[in-house]
Amino acid sequence: MQSHPTINASITPIGSLEVLSQTEVAKLKEAGENGLYELFRRCVLAILNTGSDSDNAKTILEAYPDFKIDIVQQDRGIRLNLYNAPADAFVDGEMITSTREMVFAALRDIVYAESERESPLIDLNSGSDITDYVFHFLRNARMMCPGEEPRIVVCWGGHSINKIEYKYTKEVGHELGYRGLDVCTGCGPGAMKGPMKGATIAHAKQRILNARYIGLTEPGIIAAEAPNPIVNELAILPDIEKRLEAFVRLGHGIIIFPGGAGTAEELLYLLGILLHPANRDIPFPLILTGPAESADYFKQLHEFIARTLGFEAQQKYKIIVDDFTAAAREMALGMKKVTEYRKATNDAFHFNWQLTIDEHYQHPFDATHDNMSQLQLSKDMPVHELAANLRRAFSGIVAGNVKEQGLVAIEKHGPFEIHGDNEIMEPLDELLNAFVSQGRMKLPGSEYVPCYRVVR
Repeated sequence: MQSHPTINASITPIGSLEVLSQTEVAKLKEAGENGLYELFRRCVLAILNTGSDSDNAKTILEAYPDFKIDIVQQDRGIRLNLYNAPADAFVDGEMITSTREMVFAALRDIVYAESERESPLIDLNSGSDITDYVFHFLRNARMMCPGEEPRIVVCWGGHSINKIEYKYTKEVGHELGYRGLDVCTGCGPGAMKGPMKGATIAHAKQRILNARYIGLTEPGIIAAEAPNPIVNELAILPDIEKRLEAFVRLGHGIIIFPGGAGTAEELLYLLGILLHPANRDIPFPLILTGPAESADYFKQLHEFIARTLGFEAQQKYKIIVDDFTAAAREMALGMKKVTEYRKATNDAFHFNWQLTIDEHYQHPFDATHDNMSQLQLSKDMPVHELAANLRRAFSGIVAGNVKEQGLVAIEKHGPFEIHGDNEIMEPLDELLNAFVSQGRMKLPGSEYVPCYRVVR
């Protein structure tokens, strides 16, 4: 087995969560199947592996089997003693500042999620309570900036894009930064890092000192998309559905770059929400963009949307190919419309309260073999419900590709089976085959073995 350099270190909070109660510390130290310790350990290990080429949560955990954390309660606050930690997270024995901030952001979010889960005041089976939970979670993470006009651009896209596509994401981010717009992503590599990297240069040129580079992730996928070092605000939502809702509640517009199953999942999630009759008049700029080399990718995705969700869904986004300036300019114009609408309706700038999100989109989907095979995928369904189930299908594929629980299930039971009407299954199969042939399911250089089987 390959040896990985490690280090022992002791760190204190920076940025958030200087104080924990004795009960919270005790829960964090609990091991076992449902203990918080193992969840915290895995999140921290992923953060310490920022920059890793692995997109496999199991691989990263196996690389550092002796990594341990001791949580020490002190009169002045808390201290984390790390043993056998990845040495790349340190410089001359000191942890890199951005990494240290994110470690304690993970601690903050895990403690908050646990305390809210046990609260009798919140019902996570209720759609309105879930939205309220997302609001309080983001507020606790200090993501809310009341009074600041809309300027957060969410950027979605694959972590395994090629060099040409990655360079294009940086160019778009650069143009967004010139226009004073902030960037929010899933905080990983590839299309999640590129826009942030480009924006940092433009923000510096424009002398913007309060620029925001927001990363939203969740425990199940953090090892595959470990936070990149540009992120200066991190939140680890408890599951993928709350993460997705956080994106659309916090962000003011979305740009989608080329990607794979995870990107398709995000697009379907957003389209399903925008197709809801209650959201018809709410401005939400959505742009799909990439270099000329990605034209076929967008053509395939556009055709898939046409054949499954129909023409109305296609009208919810604009495709801009090989013109990063036009993409940023279009988003800036969209931001003005969002600002005007929020002022006219007295809606908050910092949280999109008016957007209606059906409970189909809010309840966590457990990607088991039974749940995947029982998904209803039919043209007879209301279009926003079909979009929700298509989103779940892609969520299961993401789990089978990179999440530890999904990887273990595939190893034990074989590929997930996806059933549905042929008029849905045929374009789904074609799109997934295109993703595989284009190398969009895994990091470059690794051979992809499908974790799914489309049954016609």
